[in-house]
Amino acid sequence: CVGCVWGWGGHVDCAWSGTVDVAEHLGSDTYLYVNIDGVGRLTARGDGAVNMAPGDTVHLTPEADKLHRFDPHGVAL
Repeated sequence: CVGCVWGWGGHVDCAWSGTVDVAEHLGSDTYLYVNIDGVGRLTARGDGAVNMAPGDTVHLTPEADKLHRFDPHGVAL
């Protein structure tokens, strides 16, 4: 889910809500590995100022033109 718009707190207008499994803070970028019920695990990229940690709830809405999907074998769809 590279290219998601995300929020936390009371954001209920987002397409998906899930729990952060891993947060990688890499300077200018932060990658969140998020478990979404009914969707599975996805990766969301945000700017480096995102302050999320494992166990936090995050709300995501994908940007359709930046969404990358893969089959169960890791092959791009």
